[in-house]
Amino acid sequence: MEFSRLLLCLPVAVWLLVLTGADAAAAQRSPSCETRCGDIEVPYPFGLEEECAINRRFRLNCTTVDGATKLLRGALEMTKISVKDNKAWLKTYIARQCYNQSRKEMIYENAWTNVTNTPFAVSADDNNIIVLGCRSLAYMRSDSYAIGCLSTCDDRVPFRNGSCSITHGCCQLDLPKGVRNYQGYFNSFYNTIKIWRRTPCNYVAVMESAAFNFSTTYLTSTEFYDRDGSKAPVVMDWAVSRNTTCEEARINTTSYACVSDNSHCITNDAGYACSCSSGYKDNPYIVDGCKDIDECLDNVTYPCAGVCENTPGSFTCSCSRGKSMIDGVCVKDHRKLIIWIAPVVGTSLLLVSLGGPCIVRKIKLQKVKKTKQKFFKQNHGLLLQQLVSHNSDIGERMIITLRELEKATNNFDRARVVGGGGHGVVFKRILDLHVVAIKKSKIVVQREIDEFINEVAVLSQVNHRNVVKLLGCCLETEVPLLVYEFISNGTLYNHLHVEGPMRIRIALEVARALSYLHSAASMPIFHRDIKSSNILLDDSLTAKVSDFGTSRYIPIDQTGVTTVVQGTMGYLDPMYHYTGRLTDKSDVFSFGVLLVELLTRKQQFIYRTNDGDNLISHFENMLATNNLVDIIDPQVMKEAYGDLQEVATLAAICTKLRGEDRPTMREVEMKLENLSAKQKLVPSVTTTRRNDEDEAQVQYMPIER
Repeated sequence: MEFSRLLLCLPVAVWLLVLTGADAAAAQRSPSCETRCGDIEVPYPFGLEEECAINRRFRLNCTTVDGATKLLRGALEMTKISVKDNKAWLKTYIARQCYNQSRKEMIYENAWTNVTNTPFAVSADDNNIIVLGCRSLAYMRSDSYAIGCLSTCDDRVPFRNGSCSITHGCCQLDLPKGVRNYQGYFNSFYNTIKIWRRTPCNYVAVMESAAFNFSTTYLTSTEFYDRDGSKAPVVMDWAVSRNTTCEEARINTTSYACVSDNSHCITNDAGYACSCSSGYKDNPYIVDGCKDIDECLDNVTYPCAGVCENTPGSFTCSCSRGKSMIDGVCVKDHRKLIIWIAPVVGTSLLLVSLGGPCIVRKIKLQKVKKTKQKFFKQNHGLLLQQLVSHNSDIGERMIITLRELEKATNNFDRARVVGGGGHGVVFKRILDLHVVAIKKSKIVVQREIDEFINEVAVLSQVNHRNVVKLLGCCLETEVPLLVYEFISNGTLYNHLHVEGPMRIRIALEVARALSYLHSAASMPIFHRDIKSSNILLDDSLTAKVSDFGTSRYIPIDQTGVTTVVQGTMGYLDPMYHYTGRLTDKSDVFSFGVLLVELLTRKQQFIYRTNDGDNLISHFENMLATNNLVDIIDPQVMKEAYGDLQEVATLAAICTKLRGEDRPTMREVEMKLENLSAKQKLVPSVTTTRRNDEDEAQVQYMPIER
């Protein structure tokens, strides 16, 4: 009987042994697995064979190319892998455009990098987008973002090594987080045809920040492109599982990768990964892979002036008998002196402990009060100086205290944030029974402060139904806080897909606002940054022009002003960009770009044809050749309101290269008024989509008079 039971238990025991061995194998690799490819170490979870890696996504190839041993992941060459930092160094291609003298034309070599189906994501902390060239407008884009910058050369300023500046033929941009694919490309309008003898090529690349040091020869030769076979080093974060948090990973104990004792899970741009705990090193992906660090052997990193003793995960540093540790140094122990001093010190400490908190609190309150007064005086003085100079009656009625805003936002609780970007955040709260948006900047650069104050100065002069209403401001912080009416339906950028007749109305409302700013305000105001993300929409999709941080007053007796170029590439008036001369026609150009976006449902800063043309160039070509059907959005064509050709022609005229060839905003407004008046009063179902949520609204569109 006992023997029979033993036979029954034997298969179960064998099965358990197999499972245990399988789990161990998943966290260990065979000693026969290669751990190096040439001079490059290949640590687990990576492997050169499928059975040597944690899974097939971590399998690498070691191969010989042109006589050199290279470590590859697909077509991408790897030069280093760090388990400690969960990073890897790869080489990716540089995009360039060069003038071909023999063919008398620009040659474009775009570059595409895709690590979507790999463990990698581009590290936003370790890389930059680099643009080089004396006349280069270049972008990096993927399915979800596009970002770029313009580099130029000032003939009056000599090139300097090590100095990356947009006027020295170089600019650098930060990357968004979580990027897994990107393409470098150029705006064909900016090229080296006329300056090829001085700078033959333009370049754009994602590149490790620490590996880039600007050299003037990058502009005058092809050294930047040729120095590493047309490739640039890029730092990648890597993770065991993408789109998985540590909490989710721990639930599945069989696949959880942090198998070593004294290891923990971390989350980076690529997903979840593992790291050895403080005081341990080596490999957290292997059983017992995290080894204790003997801190006593490294007195530089772990200084100890006394007796060092290593402990698991840490160390102790003590002094020999008769000495005490003071500021990390062992000194002779004066215990007798301490016996006499102790009562005196104790009494003093008692008095300080009783009265100290009150004194400290009072000092802090006085310091906070002085700081508020300093900022209030600074901002109030600058603000009133501008307002008084423009005959404003804003006075004190718009001044809101910091205490009121702190109370309304629960001390600026992040849970109350409803929007924002790289320069600041927006809170939605109720203030004096009104739903308001509170704009709080992250930046404390003087230029940003000037922009905030400028925005208050401009909006305090404006009262128009299609311009966002400024309710007040707080001047008790280093950067003033602005309080606006809350506009609930996001930006036009989120609603480019609205139905055709609604597009005419939105365009008309924006035109009305700009026409008012240019000619009906007490002093002409040029916006300088008209774009879809600066047009807010309320519940009825009424347009509200916003963001006046870069706007400028223009004296009535002047037609323009020469100023530092500001605005958004793609919407920026080319003549203003080249000459620095700001006129009312600069806003007209930006409006024309906006109108093209409404007609095509395409975004100017992303759109690119196979020939390298941007949206405006392609649109004008299609209009000139009577091929609008090839670029106008199919839904717009389907709606086929009869004024499509007129609207397209108006958009093309607004984006003429020369400002004098463009209409005024008043003329644009009148043209759109006539087109809008032709629309009948009919219900139109407008489908809006924001944040991937669908909702249908019925809008009745009356004739605009």
